[in-house]
Amino acid sequence: MPRAVEAEPTKDDRLQVRLDARAKNVLQRAASYRHKTVSQFVLGSALDEAEKVIRENEAVTLSAPDWKLFFDALTNPPAPNAALRKAFANYKKATA
Repeated sequence: MPRAVEAEPTKDDRLQVRLDARAKNVLQRAASYRHKTVSQFVLGSALDEAEKVIRENEAVTLSAPDWKLFFDALTNPPAPNAALRKAFANYKKATA
């Protein structure tokens, strides 16, 4: 049975970049080495870097000992102390 072909998402948005002749030449040369258009090369490179920056800022990396402490705190939390109970009571009042 033939499989349905999924349609590519439409590319309606544009991004314009101003650059000097040297920068354009560098991008064209790099794109040609990858057998891509300049647009494909720039978009792919920019997305790779953007995803890297997002990972660096949104993911937490822990060492093995720190991971153990974190996991233990999650699975065996200490009993709430007076300060935590007060903070929770204040939160309940503020959000009621």
